Order: sequence, then C-alpha cells, then structure tokens
Amino acid sequence: YLKVRPRHAICTSCIHAGTIQLSMNHEKDITLWDIIHINSEFISGFAAIVIAACVLNFHRAVGLLVISLVTNRLSLSPVFVVSPPFLPLPGMAFSLSLSLSLSLSLSLSLSPTRIKYVLVLVAVVCWLALDTAQLGTRQLVSFSGLLFLIFLMMLFSKHPFRWSWQTLLCGIGLQFVFGLLILRTTFGFAALVWLGKQAEIFMSFTDAGSKFVFGASYTDHFFAFKVMPILVFLSSVISILYYIGFMQWLICKVRKWENKVTMGTSPTESMVAAANIFLGHIDSPLLIRPYISGLTISEIHAVMTGGFASISGSLLGAFISLGVEASHLLTASLLSAPASLAIAKTFWPETETPKVTSSDRDLKMGKGESTNVLEVASQGASSAVGLVANIVVNLISFLALLSFFDAVLSWLGGMFDCPQLSFALICSYVFMPLSFMMGVSWEDCFIVAELIGIKTFLNEFVAYQKLSELIKRRKAGGPAYVNNVKQYISVHSETIATYALCGFSNFASLGMSVGALSAMAPDRRSDISSCGFRALIAGSVSCFMTACIAGEFQSICASI
Repeated sequence: YLKVRPRHAICTSCIHAGTIQLSMNHEKDITLWDIIHINSEFISGFAAIVIAACVLNFHRAVGLLVISLVTNRLSLSPVFVVSPPFLPLPGMAFSLSLSLSLSLSLSLSLSPTRIKYVLVLVAVVCWLALDTAQLGTRQLVSFSGLLFLIFLMMLFSKHPFRWSWQTLLCGIGLQFVFGLLILRTTFGFAALVWLGKQAEIFMSFTDAGSKFVFGASYTDHFFAFKVMPILVFLSSVISILYYIGFMQWLICKVRKWENKVTMGTSPTESMVAAANIFLGHIDSPLLIRPYISGLTISEIHAVMTGGFASISGSLLGAFISLGVEASHLLTASLLSAPASLAIAKTFWPETETPKVTSSDRDLKMGKGESTNVLEVASQGASSAVGLVANIVVNLISFLALLSFFDAVLSWLGGMFDCPQLSFALICSYVFMPLSFMMGVSWEDCFIVAELIGIKTFLNEFVAYQKLSELIKRRKAGGPAYVNNVKQYISVHSETIATYALCGFSNFASLGMSVGALSAMAPDRRSDISSCGFRALIAGSVSCFMTACIAGEFQSICASI
C-alpha cells in the first residue's frame, strides 16, 4: 500500500545513483507501474553491484550477499523503504514503504500457488548457490550451467510464458531432492552403490548361458558374446515381470505419485515418464498405445522427450558390462524422468485440454496374451533378437561411416595443412562450451565434448564404448599424455560424461521414435514429425541437466 500526498509524483527521469528525488512540478499522481519501474531499476542496479562483487571475490562478497538476501533487496518480494536521508528536499519526510511482494506487484499475473513455487525456487537457488560455493568453483559452474539450460528452454519455448510453473519447479525440485539424497549423503550413495553391485551380480548369471553356447573362450569376443547376451537375458526377465504384474504395479505407483503429488501432468505423460526409467523409447509408448491418437501435441512432445532422455534397462546392463559405473547409470535413469517432464512442458507448453485426465480410471496396462511363465520367458528372449541385431548392424555401419568420414575430413584438411581434422575434433570444438558448463575441468572438456558429439550424431553405444576405453586407461595407471594427446580423463569428468550420455537423444533414435509412434497412430503422423526435432533437443537438455546435478553434488561420491 502506498500513501502519497495528492499531486506528488516520483520523477523517473530524476533517478540518479539509486536515489529518488521528489518533484512538486509534476501534474500526475503516482501509479503502481511507476513504482514498479523505479523499484526494478534500483533492484537491478543493486543486484549488478552484488554480482560484480561476487565475481571479483566470492568469499569476500559472501557477507554482502547474505545481507542482501536477509533484507530482501534481491528477492522477489523486496521491501523498498526510502527514508528521509535519501530525500534532498527539507520538510519532505517522505517514507515509501514499497511492499512489492509477489502478492502486490505480480498479482495481475501470478496466483498465490505460483507465488509459493517462485518463493521456494528463490530459496532453493540461494541456498544452493551458497552451499555449492563452499565446495569449490567447479560445483558452482555446474549449478550455473543448470540454470542457463533452464533459461534457454524458457527463452526458446514454443509458447513463451505459457509454461507450467508447477511442472517446471517440481520437476527440477525432484532432481535436486534425488541428487541430494543419493549424491550428497553417504547413506544414499552407499545404498545406490550396493544396488549397482547387486545389478552386476544379477547380470553375471548371463555368463552361464554364454559359456555353454559359445564355449569357455567366449570372453575373447567381449562385445558379441559377453555384452549382447545380457540384452537377451534382461528382455526375458522383464517380460516375466510384466506377466506377473509387478512392472504394471511399479509403473502405476510412480505415475500416480508424479501426477497427483508433484508434477501435475496428465496420466499418459506421467506413465510414459515412469516407464522410461525401466524401458526404452520404443517400448514405453506401447503402454499408452490406445491413447496416442487422442494426445495433444504437447503430450506427444513430452512422450518423445521422455524416451530421448533415458535408456532402457537392457541397455543399462550392457553399459555396465562395458565398465561404466552402475550406480551412476541407475541414478541417471532416475533423475532424468522428472527432468524430461519439466523440460518437455517448458519447451512445448500445453495449450490444449488433454482428453485423458486424472479423473479417468481406465488407464490400465494389460499383461499380454501369454498363458504361462515359460511362454513369456521364451517370447521375451525371442523379442530381443531384433534388438541385438539392430544394435550390431548399426554399430558396424556407424563405425564404418565414421572411419570413412574421418578419412575424408583428413584429406580435405590436408589441403590446408590440417591433416588432423576429424569428426571428433569438430565435435570437440562445437560441444566444448557445453561440457565446460556442466562442470568438466578444462583439460578434459575436449574429450567429453567429443563423446557428446558421438552420442548425438551417431549413438550412445559408440560413445559409451569410447568412455569405457578411457576408464580402462585410467585404471591401468598409464601416462596421462602420449605425444601431447590426453589418454584419459579424471573421475569427476567421467561421472559427468556418464550422466550426459545416458539417453537415446540422437538422430538415429529420432527416426526410430517417429516411425514407431507413427505406426501406432497413423492419423497423427504430421504432429509426431513436427515436434520430433524439438523433443530431441529437450531430451538432450534433460540429460545435460542431470549431468549438471551430478557435477554439483559429487563431493560425497569422490570420497566413497
């Protein structure tokens, strides 16, 4: 509330160096927008001072930052009081108790519920900024990179200012909560490490079948006879879990929790996001196949984004067998589910009314037409044949094309005295700022950027295979540089790369996803194709955000 004498106005042109001068010559009364304009200018200037001080010397400026936050000068609900010493005119003891809280200045656009979300976000951001600053500059860079990625999604949104604050804030909040519990607590991380070891033990039972079929020397052909049989085994196990109803129960529980407790998304979006923790980008849409034709474009975009932001359980086992840390892969699958919904609904906000709402009770998953467990196990193993063949032929094709492309680039680069030109070198320069923004150390940025480029333009399997080679070199303890070429990266950089690569967000998967969804809903082919590329970008950003969380909360991980 503002108490101002009649005909007294604030001259916005007389604002100099953060002071407000009163003028008796104005003929109009003060308005709310004048106050907002003045207050925003003052806050912007004061915020610039605080930010500049933090950039020059953060530890020295912590006191100023804390004072600013305590006095609400930089928060979204500042109380701006102009006391008499600021006023040059004598006798004008004019006090502006400018309570520009969200209930006053944003009441035209924000509801009380949204105000709470914004205040919670500001509190979390302030706490995390101070907390990560104590861990080191690298963690602070990861935190800044996370905020920058969210800002880009909001800036280039399909429908700016139409995004759901509840979905965005709760999705990011769930990422932080899971990250804190798993990566910043000894108990949480130890529990996940134990779970990862149990997963490795469980997948080691595949060796019995591989040894019987391929002989005792099956490990000599590690990828074909060690890694690929894991896909067959896990496919059979997952089919059995579906038959007995366990997977349906688990996915529905996660979906209801996401939908009703926090995210506020439609049942179809929530169910696919929950399923993507365990299934692949082609399998999860099958759970809502009868409803795909009736989905809104935003829901289709969210379904595709969730698939691109995660990997299937069978591939997760294959990556673990390559030597990638199981605990990080499990954490990435868990963290990417809420992130994919938050980013999808921000990058393509909902502007229609979903046909399947939370009040509908007919959203169920069937068990299939199998009659017994043995039949289900056999069908699950047989269905993995196509997956194994698809991975094998794609790897052969992509690696051959990559070798050919590198040879062409080297030939072209040789004409300009740059024979070392290659696809990996190009990706290193293109994605280097992104890898640095996620918290990767500068000396490792080019290698991680190369992995991101390979994952985006080829596939995640090739990228993880190269990452596993880097991990083996580091564990072997060889020289870090050979002929000025770095041979491996640090554990911190390996962890961030593991999270950044954990998703189907590549152009090959884009074609597969568009084709699969178009086959399920031929009448929506144009809508599916129109949002495919944006879904690919949103899925990639979801993986990068998870990598930023890992880079920020990795202090406990390094000590265990």
